[in-house]
Amino acid sequence: MTSNGPGLFSEIGKKARDILTANYNTTKKISINTRSFDNGVVLTSTSLKDGGVSLALVGAEYTYKNSLIHVILDTESQILTTATFTEILPSTKAIASFKFPDCSSGKIELQYFHDHATLSTSMGLKQSPVIDISATVGTSDIALGGEAGYDTKFGSFTKYTAGVCARKSDACAAVILADKGNTIRATYMHHLDKQKKNCAVGEIMRKLSTNESIVIVGGVYVVDPLTVVKAKLNSYGMLGAVLQHEIIPKSMLTISGEVNTKALDKATKLGLSIALVP
Repeated sequence: MTSNGPGLFSEIGKKARDILTANYNTTKKISINTRSFDNGVVLTSTSLKDGGVSLALVGAEYTYKNSLIHVILDTESQILTTATFTEILPSTKAIASFKFPDCSSGKIELQYFHDHATLSTSMGLKQSPVIDISATVGTSDIALGGEAGYDTKFGSFTKYTAGVCARKSDACAAVILADKGNTIRATYMHHLDKQKKNCAVGEIMRKLSTNESIVIVGGVYVVDPLTVVKAKLNSYGMLGAVLQHEIIPKSMLTISGEVNTKALDKATKLGLSIALVP
């Protein structure tokens, strides 16, 4: 599949959003890669705790040629299976997901990549599914596109979104019109070094129906080859920070926190994640 095209619509503004959202967790999580086999099977176990709720997960991953199968079993005896197949047809990727015993929650997605366009469509596996479709046109430097969701049961659109992005070697800007035209989100990311490890990010989101605006600024700073720090602050005074440190090769410790700078008497929210790979 080509890597020179405009990318999927979901990738518009994604890098900036990830800097402002990824790993800002207030849960406790431990993930252990317990065993890896020569035939491509990897076994993992995950323990989550959010307040008084605990959940244990066991996962297995199997790779074979152009396919990847990922299975997760939780403490409620639910099995989530995701199968990804690449190059079934030229420049395509197919993704199928199923959850047992609730098979009606399954979904099939097909992606097509071209040098100047991409197309993605997905459909739920039930009698009257929701159909999602997205498309982008352009190049790796500038792209525009849109997505829509249609509920065949009620005969109505569940969403429609449009967006445009422009990329340079050291910066990326994106504007997205979402929530059926009710929300405008503009993001800008600027790399601060040639290695593209440190960057600053800004986002402005405005709700047209309420004339409400939210501004978020943040960034990433690489302290050393093993340690990364992220931080963000929004116009409501919510300050978040993330510290990631590679304890041993491929094993990561993540500490995150959130505090309201306009109400320092309120409790600070903290999260801890440990991912161990023997």
